[in-house]
Amino acid sequence: MSTLTLKDVPDDLHKRLKERAERHRRSMNSEAIRILEQVLSPSRLSAEEAISRSKALTERIDANFDPEIIENKKREGLL
Repeated sequence: MSTLTLKDVPDDLHKRLKERAERHRRSMNSEAIRILEQVLSPSRLSAEEAISRSKALTERIDANFDPEIIENKKREGLL
């Protein structure tokens, strides 16, 4: 395996990586490798998997959807 050293990592990025690693119960090194794997090795989804993920997302959105909140935000000029 190879070694990679990162220099001049912005403080905010370092903090977010550390927090994410803690949430996933990983070391910062393991978390950084996982993120790089996800970004650099995207896998193609089958049509069935894409549809399944889309349906799951739609269900999550519908569960939290409140038309009244949207209308209030529009009136406030936020949407």
